[in-house]
Amino acid sequence: MPEVIFNGPAGRIEGRYHPAKVRSAPIGIVLHPHPQFGGTMNNQIVYNCYYQFVNRGFSVLRFNFRGVGRSQGAFDHGVGELSDAAAALDYAQAINPEARTCWIAGFSFGAWIGMQLLMRRPEVEGFISIAPPANLYDFSFLAPCPSSGLIVHGDKDAVVPLTAVQGLVEKLKTQKGIIIEQQVVPGANHFFENTVDPLMEIVGGYLDKRLGKQDAAE
Repeated sequence: MPEVIFNGPAGRIEGRYHPAKVRSAPIGIVLHPHPQFGGTMNNQIVYNCYYQFVNRGFSVLRFNFRGVGRSQGAFDHGVGELSDAAAALDYAQAINPEARTCWIAGFSFGAWIGMQLLMRRPEVEGFISIAPPANLYDFSFLAPCPSSGLIVHGDKDAVVPLTAVQGLVEKLKTQKGIIIEQQVVPGANHFFENTVDPLMEIVGGYLDKRLGKQDAAE
C-alpha cells in the first residue's frame, strides 16, 4: 500500500494508493469524514471501504483532505475539499489512463463531498454513500442524480436521523434509469461502532452485484 503525494489546489496532498493488476481496471476514490471532528483517511470505515475496492481489482486511492495529516492547506468548509477530491480523481486518472470508469465512496462529510464530485464528473458510474449528513448539508444539487448507487445508514444514528436520509433517498428515487439502493444497518450509530462488519458486508455485496451485472452486459 504505497504512500503517495500529489498536488492539490492548496498544496501537497497525502494519500494511499493501491494499483490494480489490470490496466483497464476501474478507479475507486474513498473520502473521509469531517476534518474538524477527527476524520482522516485512516478512519476504519474509509480503510475498510478501500479494501472492498482493492479486493475487487480496482485501482484505489484514499487521501487526507487539506489540513489533515501531511496534506497542506486549511479546512475550507467543503468548497476546497471538493477541489481536493477532484484533484485526487485527476491524479488517479493520470496514472490509469486506460481506466474507463470510476466509483466514489464517502463516509459522512466524505459522502457529501463524493456526491458533489459525482455531479461534476460523468465518468463516475457508481457511488457508495455511508451515513450521508442529509440534515446538516444541502444535497439539493443532486437534481438529477447522474449515477446509480448505494446509500447506507444506521438506524441508531443520533447525528443524522434516519428520516433525513429517507427523505434524500425518496427524492433521488424519482429519476428514470437511476437505481438508488438504500440499506439500513440495525443497531448502528453514526460511526458504526461495533457494526463495521455488517456495514462492509452490505458494501461488498452491493459492489459484487453491480460488477456482476456490468460483466453480464458486456
